[in-house]
Amino acid sequence: MEDPLEPLLTQQTGRARNALFRRLLDLVAMPASRLAHQDRHMVGDILLEVLFHAEEYDREMCARRLSNHREAPKRVLRYLGQCSYRVAQHVLEANEGYDACDLREICMSGTQDHRMIIAQRKLVPDSVCEYLAEFAEIPVVKAMLTNNGAIMPEQAIDKLVARSRGDESLCPLLVERLETKPSQAMAMFWWSDSATRKKILQRHAADRLEVIDTCRDVFELAAEENWSDPVTRKALQLIERRQRNRAAIDKSPYDSLEDAINAAALDGMDSELAQEIGYLAGLKPVTAAKILTDAGGEGIAVLCKGTGVKRDFLPVLWAGLKRNLETETGEIDPDFARVAEIYEIMTVAKAQTTLRYWNWSLSSAFSPSALSSAMDDVPANEEASFSSPQRTARLVFGR
Repeated sequence: MEDPLEPLLTQQTGRARNALFRRLLDLVAMPASRLAHQDRHMVGDILLEVLFHAEEYDREMCARRLSNHREAPKRVLRYLGQCSYRVAQHVLEANEGYDACDLREICMSGTQDHRMIIAQRKLVPDSVCEYLAEFAEIPVVKAMLTNNGAIMPEQAIDKLVARSRGDESLCPLLVERLETKPSQAMAMFWWSDSATRKKILQRHAADRLEVIDTCRDVFELAAEENWSDPVTRKALQLIERRQRNRAAIDKSPYDSLEDAINAAALDGMDSELAQEIGYLAGLKPVTAAKILTDAGGEGIAVLCKGTGVKRDFLPVLWAGLKRNLETETGEIDPDFARVAEIYEIMTVAKAQTTLRYWNWSLSSAFSPSALSSAMDDVPANEEASFSSPQRTARLVFGR
């Protein structure tokens, strides 16, 4: 038989719980000078138990009240941060009581909205950025990249550079980050748009003058040892001043790099000539192939500038690659105009550094992901012989 006093008892119980909830909330919101540390955490444990059984609007009221109270009990803040976004937004936006572990846990268990508001916080710890870089949605990643308060560790940039290959819209944002290293930017160069490529070449290419001067005596020591140490030889290749391969000229059927470029314009580019241009320019076959077949063409300007090829030979090489110099109306082709601008704005020293980065990263364990991207279009049965110069040129030019 139903108790006729049950509605009254329920109402009284609800009033008591509501009063208790508000008193507990008043206590945890008190400044440290008024409530002892031990008492605050005891009250926090009681409040958390009440929140488990509270209505959504009560949780939201609690989150609003504690939005700026960094001294609120951590368990309460973590719980509120993992509630629905309607509740969590009030504490996640600005409460400074969260540490990196709290925020990372909320990123893992929350929704995209939770991750978005965390990515936009005034300060985003490095471990949180590293998690968002690998697992968060692209809109969240973009919000993080545009947030100057996001502390981006090198591992996060590495992961975002890898992700940018599948979503090129990340490239312009990564270039703007001060944490992005030259090696990361140079790897990203190959799948960036033209505006981002220009920025990469302007911002991340170094002139190496101080490095060359400091290591001058090392070159002499290496020469005395007849360049027998492969580690030293490879490292100095990134530093040395000369770009062209003088030894290759003696073995080449062409008198100079310019002579080879003229031959390309007259007879067209084939695999042997492409390989020869690479040798004369001091580049490895995979690097030369990547530059000469790149759709954007900015690498061709870097090749010419870095090897000391005069500007008059830039359109000659461009024509040798069967690219248009003019439009149908007789105006300069926009692609060639863009590449010519790259040639003009780069110094020889910075162009050489860029070529050396590409030569290093595309053919060594220094950047295995870059080498992998260079081989994306190579058939599986050809990969084993990709290191062969002749095979590289044939794969690129198809003859």
